[in-house]
Amino acid sequence: MSMTVRRLTRAATAGLVAAAALTAAAHSAEAADTLGSAAAGQGRYFGTAVAANHLGEADYAATLDREFSSVTPENEMKWDATEPSRGTFSFGSADRIVDHAQSQGMDVRGHTLVWHSQLPSWVGSLGASDLRTAMNDHINGLMGHYKGEIHSWDVVNEAFQDGGSGARRSSPFQDKLGNGFIEEAFRTARAADPAARLCYNDYNTDGVNAKSNAVYDMVKDFKSRGVPIDCVGFQSHFNSNSPVPSDYRQNLQRFADLGVDVQITELDIEGSGSAQAADYTKVVEACLAVSRCAGMTVWGVTDKYSWRSSGTPLLFDGNYSKKPAYDAVLSALGGSGDPGDPDDPGDPGDGTPSCTATYTRTADWSSGYNGQVTITAGGEPISSWTATVTLPAQQSVSALWNGTPAWSGNVMTVRPSWNGTLAAGASTGFGFTVAKNGSDAAPVIGTCTAS
Repeated sequence: MSMTVRRLTRAATAGLVAAAALTAAAHSAEAADTLGSAAAGQGRYFGTAVAANHLGEADYAATLDREFSSVTPENEMKWDATEPSRGTFSFGSADRIVDHAQSQGMDVRGHTLVWHSQLPSWVGSLGASDLRTAMNDHINGLMGHYKGEIHSWDVVNEAFQDGGSGARRSSPFQDKLGNGFIEEAFRTARAADPAARLCYNDYNTDGVNAKSNAVYDMVKDFKSRGVPIDCVGFQSHFNSNSPVPSDYRQNLQRFADLGVDVQITELDIEGSGSAQAADYTKVVEACLAVSRCAGMTVWGVTDKYSWRSSGTPLLFDGNYSKKPAYDAVLSALGGSGDPGDPDDPGDPGDGTPSCTATYTRTADWSSGYNGQVTITAGGEPISSWTATVTLPAQQSVSALWNGTPAWSGNVMTVRPSWNGTLAAGASTGFGFTVAKNGSDAAPVIGTCTAS
């Protein structure tokens, strides 16, 4: 779609977007019963990463539209997707996400303009002069197409090394243009769309460490010299090996004290049950404690499409059922669910036994792994449950505990061996050992059925 046609299309749909925004605002005013509306009540957004190829799935779109107030394209705005050949831009998939978000009154975060990864091969082959021109042309082309439509841009992404050096990461931009490429990218971005918030985004910078100190020093320098930077993004990918830092809030606050907003941009926390819920609560409470924390984005709608799906790191399971982590986030935001909604499985008071099944890989080795499925009762007590596990075709189960299996092809249906009775909200589970037989893919956990 040409820029001119897009401008005309946006003008033609402005009334629909305004109506959607008014509807969202009215919903927020009535009750903080979703993530987006509860966050709005705290003066913040609550967003999610979105993949264009899932928007046609009814449950995916319905959950997205109901719960979130902001979207970030997962891959659709990255360089390889938007400018695969020099000077030839492709916006179709990104346009689909932006148009969907606008139809629902959602903000859009742009991700990302300059990054060492997901670059088309032609970028790395350029000499320094050509690379500088190409970088600025890419920023202008992408931001120009969406001018006035993007809330915040991740202008530069992941430019610093891990470890204790605090050094810049090797990339075509760093190696050929030197340290000044980041400043140049931000100055070009400000001229391309003066209304957009301009962010630096990185991972493993969530606590005070050598990497976050290096980013801090850069932001402090930029602010002192008038380099246009409005926000810093903290990706916040957490698991047992990289837990929520004890100084997470203090780290967000020190960046905010430099005069920039902070955004939690790619949040996911591996785990399940109450432990995962407690970690999500820590993150939300940290953001709420920092007045310049503008909002939070989880990196995906449902566990089944997460880049870390085996770690079940998101707020909705593979069946789009709300997990304990969802309830914890909603509560931390000051919201409350609707106990009378019969379409919300697991809410107390609907009179229907229900349960959810969440999966975690608890051990891993070259030829196999152990998996654990946690069964959690909904808002009513249950007397029994059933869950299905679909294994990749190559894999096989060599042992199972705390459950009784029945097989149909590669689908294992598990019923309780002794642990079927659960109080409302209580959890149990079963585990199994898998022989990989050449496949490291995660099993798919089906619907949990309660009685």
